[in-house]
Amino acid sequence: MKHTVLIVDDEESIRFSLQGVLEDEGFNTILAATGEEALKILAGKEGIDIILLDIWLPGRDGLDVLKDIKRNDSRLPVIIMTGHGNIEIAVKATRLGALDFIEKPLDLNKLIITIDNAIYMKELEEENALLRRSAKKDSELIGNSPAIKKLRQEIKLVAPSDAWVLILGENGTGKELVARMLHNASKRSNNALIEMNCAAIPEELIESELFGHEKGAFTGATERRRGKFDLANKGSLFLDEIGDMSLSTQAKILRILQEQRFERVGGNQTIEVDVRVITATNKDLEREIKEGRFRQDLYYRLNVIPIVVPPLRQRKEDIPELADHFLKLFAPLNNGKKKTITEGAIKRLSQHNWPGNVRELKNIIERLVIMTPGDTITADEIPLLGPEVSSEIDELFDMALLKDARSKFEKRFITKKLVECGYNISKTAELIGVERSNLHRKIKSLGIDA
Repeated sequence: MKHTVLIVDDEESIRFSLQGVLEDEGFNTILAATGEEALKILAGKEGIDIILLDIWLPGRDGLDVLKDIKRNDSRLPVIIMTGHGNIEIAVKATRLGALDFIEKPLDLNKLIITIDNAIYMKELEEENALLRRSAKKDSELIGNSPAIKKLRQEIKLVAPSDAWVLILGENGTGKELVARMLHNASKRSNNALIEMNCAAIPEELIESELFGHEKGAFTGATERRRGKFDLANKGSLFLDEIGDMSLSTQAKILRILQEQRFERVGGNQTIEVDVRVITATNKDLEREIKEGRFRQDLYYRLNVIPIVVPPLRQRKEDIPELADHFLKLFAPLNNGKKKTITEGAIKRLSQHNWPGNVRELKNIIERLVIMTPGDTITADEIPLLGPEVSSEIDELFDMALLKDARSKFEKRFITKKLVECGYNISKTAELIGVERSNLHRKIKSLGIDA
């Protein structure tokens, strides 16, 4: 795609010279002889990627025009050109938002490099903005149940403050999502959210992960490395599964949390940081304290504002909306076409207690998108889930005769194993440990369609 450069200079020879050079390099060009003409072009035309702006113009000078350009579009790159350059003007232009400052007579090679770099930076900024918007969209709680509405309200109240937050909830409820929402809605959102899963880092490495290390601090430390606290400076640090930290690591982190200063492993320089700490755990920390596995003083330091994320079984009315969200998410697995799900299938999903919560539902929907042959997911495609398995077992116990219960179980069991083996009799017989001839007889006597 060709990029467009607006050239603003009162000297006709310079305008046409730059036009020729830039068009030879593959750019589109638009010419303006005055600042007023340039502002009219900008007001009436979109798609200008960069501006070359002369300082000394008739009427309004370049710096005055630069103010208007930046007021209307702060992200539009402007390169200042002048034949009377000095440090004072360069500093003033930079403060007003100019990307660079080039003196006349122009070095055309340098100018092309500067324009290329400016366009690259502009595209990078636009890509980052797009990624931030996408990340913000992905960091949303799905559902409108009373429990989720209450959770959203708590996040809205807490996020703007710098208060530390302890997020509590079962595995798979979305604690990490809540942490991202807290950061995105905070005054630190323009800075980093650094995440660390405390359960995933070996104890001997966790200190280095948190505080960083100096070159040569230990075997394998071939260069200086910044830790999570350092990277999160002016932003937020999310410590997931905080309840899985050892007592010795808890003692170290408590001191850092209190003082907001630390030294890298193998170093002696004190580093001060300004970090908002968000933690999460699926454990009952008060019980962990009673049993001697978690420090009480650390608990009180982290538990400034507790936020409890409800399990999915307490908000089953959100299942239809969650299922639809995941069907959209996994549409690329079906050649970009979103599958539909019947009310019967939703009803069957709603009968399950979801011990794995939203993560479990997400995995089930992904499996259904892959394994369902058609574009509609019905109740028959839903795999056996908790309550349904229990109801089948209850049905077996309700039967009066042992032989009837045994026959029902055998039919269900053999049918399931046949499906797993693609109705290959020999393979199924080997899998369940019976002779092939015996399996044939069972299939026939039980009335199984093989």
